Amino acid sequence: MSTKHIVVDPITRIEGHLRIEAIIDENNTIVDAYSSSTMFRGIEEILKGRDPRDCGLLAMRICGVCTGTHYQRSIEAVEHAFGVTIPKNARLVRNLIQGALYLHDHVVHFYHLHALDWVDITKALEADPTKTVDEAKKWANAAGTTPYVADSAKFKEVQDRLKKFVKQGRLGLFAKGYWGNPHYKLTPEQNLLAVTHYLQALDLQRDAAKMMAIFGGKNPHPQSIVVGGVTCVQDIKNPARIALYKELLTGFSRFIKGAYLPDIYMAGTMYGDEALDGTGAGLKNYMAYGGFRLQDNGFYKSELLFPSGLVIDGKYQEFDQEKVAEDVTHSWYDGDKPLHPFDGQTIPNYTGFGKKEKGIAYLDTKGKYSWIKSPIYNDTRVEVGPLARMIVGYTKGDKRISEYVNRFLKNANLPAKVLFSTVGRTAARAIETELMADMLFDWVDELATNTAAGDLSTWTEFDFDQVSKDAQGYGLEEAPRGALGHWVKIKDGKVENYQAVVPSTWNAAPRDYKNRMGAYEASLIGTKVAKPEEPLEILRTIHSFDPCIACAVHIVDTKGKSLGEFKVNTSCSI
Repeated sequence: MSTKHIVVDPITRIEGHLRIEAIIDENNTIVDAYSSSTMFRGIEEILKGRDPRDCGLLAMRICGVCTGTHYQRSIEAVEHAFGVTIPKNARLVRNLIQGALYLHDHVVHFYHLHALDWVDITKALEADPTKTVDEAKKWANAAGTTPYVADSAKFKEVQDRLKKFVKQGRLGLFAKGYWGNPHYKLTPEQNLLAVTHYLQALDLQRDAAKMMAIFGGKNPHPQSIVVGGVTCVQDIKNPARIALYKELLTGFSRFIKGAYLPDIYMAGTMYGDEALDGTGAGLKNYMAYGGFRLQDNGFYKSELLFPSGLVIDGKYQEFDQEKVAEDVTHSWYDGDKPLHPFDGQTIPNYTGFGKKEKGIAYLDTKGKYSWIKSPIYNDTRVEVGPLARMIVGYTKGDKRISEYVNRFLKNANLPAKVLFSTVGRTAARAIETELMADMLFDWVDELATNTAAGDLSTWTEFDFDQVSKDAQGYGLEEAPRGALGHWVKIKDGKVENYQAVVPSTWNAAPRDYKNRMGAYEASLIGTKVAKPEEPLEILRTIHSFDPCIACAVHIVDTKGKSLGEFKVNTSCSI
């Protein structure tokens, strides 16, 4: 059988450094795939020996995109170890900060990282702006709302801007796309509509960032969360600050319902054949830690907005954090067996690339080939993320999630099986964004009511010397990209061991000790590539996970040349 070896490195429009290698057969169908992160994080080693109360400020530096969620998980891991229950206001503030991150992350992901896998920019130049108004109304009507914009003059303005860029050869971030690829399926008017929303989202994303900063102090890297609660007392006692959050939320929600959701209905319909075929489905095993506490009782005892659990082979089962482990058989680390994060090790062992052909260094796929470890749950590979949250909640029978999912499927006139696809993964993120925006209205109103009644408590006191003698805890939550966990062991007031297992660790991982694929790898199998020299389909599926590969101190180039080596002093002051 004649095969071709495709290398896509770097995968662009993501955070971090990701390499995909795929093997395609004579029919241009992917028969094998490998996912590799060519960067090293190392934050776990930096945190050893630190005061656990400081971990959040350092752990958030794992990423400048999902910064606030690492901050919270690190803080909550220490709170769990100390047995601290935070006040109502602190719970609500944390939900509001993290919820705003969801809105920002999901909208930016679809429009600015993922949309160009569905939208052919050059075809928008052929559109009729008047007919584009009809498209805007059509898909907004499908979503049960009114269009965010339905103005032919506005569409003409955007089209003229594009024409000017093209004429001057200044496509900028739209340059070097696979324009004209046969696997683009939107009409010219649909492309123009999506491009218009793309540009509007560039402005609107600032409002979601402001929402995070209102209670977080700044964005990225908020500062208001501490072990025991939050510090933004002046903000929660000021009705104007709460009102500003709600005002920004109202405007952003209008875009979600009038632009984002209609665009997903449009893409889901036009790419419906791929959804029905299950293109990009992958593992079909899903896991959620659960997230967004709705009650003020102790850790992991509260009702959650997103239920915890797994769906394995179509059946729901309860989640147990003791069954989480990380394997490094095919990762650039030392280790001989899967370890639970409490006992996890981060010992780099970079073995380099494998064969070289025609000046290209290929991954050593029979050995170690990624800086990402391979997480397993109860010896099973799983996918995490918005789709996993919707599948777990839906299968468990969660009323709120079922309502949003069923409404989307009914309006789209599509069966539930379309969720198990690249299209479904993208749709799940939009469904979740609408749900989150609606919940944020409830939480901001609850905060306003509680503070107006005189409750301004934001912190729970604790005796550090007593609780930090010998403790361990974990912070588990649903980050925008999926199940995020921070595990910490504390001895005599200092961090003894620390491990973070991030969503993209679960999804972007290489093979494990049984040679089973990670979620990225499995999702590519069976995908038809129209033109191997234009791997649009690979980008479309990988981008549907919203990769976030996180901060590096080691890089390699595509020809296997060593560019530099860096030693991190773990006792440095940050």
